[in-house]
Amino acid sequence: MTEFLDGPHGRLAYCRAEGQGPGVVFLGGFRSDMQGTKALWLEEWARTHGQAFLRFDYSGHGASDGAFEDGCIGDWLAEARAILSLTTGPQVLVGSSMGGWISLLLARALPERVAGLVTIAAAPDFTERGFWPEFTPALREELLREGQILRPSEYGDPYVITRRLIEDGRNHQVLAEPLELPFPTRFLQGTADEDVPVHWATDLLAHATGADMRLLLVKGADHRFSTPECLDLIGNSVQEVLARAR
Repeated sequence: MTEFLDGPHGRLAYCRAEGQGPGVVFLGGFRSDMQGTKALWLEEWARTHGQAFLRFDYSGHGASDGAFEDGCIGDWLAEARAILSLTTGPQVLVGSSMGGWISLLLARALPERVAGLVTIAAAPDFTERGFWPEFTPALREELLREGQILRPSEYGDPYVITRRLIEDGRNHQVLAEPLELPFPTRFLQGTADEDVPVHWATDLLAHATGADMRLLLVKGADHRFSTPECLDLIGNSVQEVLARAR
């Protein structure tokens, strides 16, 4: 059943399943929502294992209030923090793509609330490392002048990229500052991912510090990381992190 929380930018939609802790919190990707394949599969996995679970939509995504083009990383991070307040005790964060970035920001800001971390095609700093370098000088000028541009998408209609998104992203970079992850951490990455290059995953592994950290590369897996084999890897990684976190 979908519930709603009064968040910092309107109502946030979320679903949760009761169970044992540490709970599992799923953070979705850019322009994704909590009805996606990985979110629903992981919820069923959590129910089967008697694990507490929570998934949600950022503002401008899914069933939450707001327009997508009004949001930015800082807004969505604040909303993730608000959602985390619904839980008790440290949680295992599972972040997909942009959700990986936000989960890393949460882990840096609130390490006491994180029991473990699993990222799936994590895209930290993608506004600066991905979008900005792709823009031609003319597009950059248009973005600065008009405040927004349209960017093509392989997943549907073109979407709006705003100047605020780019500038706010620069204020929330993960790889520009030390990143301590003092809990079990698993990074999952496909080698055929056309949105998140493999070297982003190896850069993240090299940059972060922690005693229990691993990167698993899956040959041929794309950005969706949603084949039955990939979903099983997600479940196995969460189970491993939970076992080490207890």
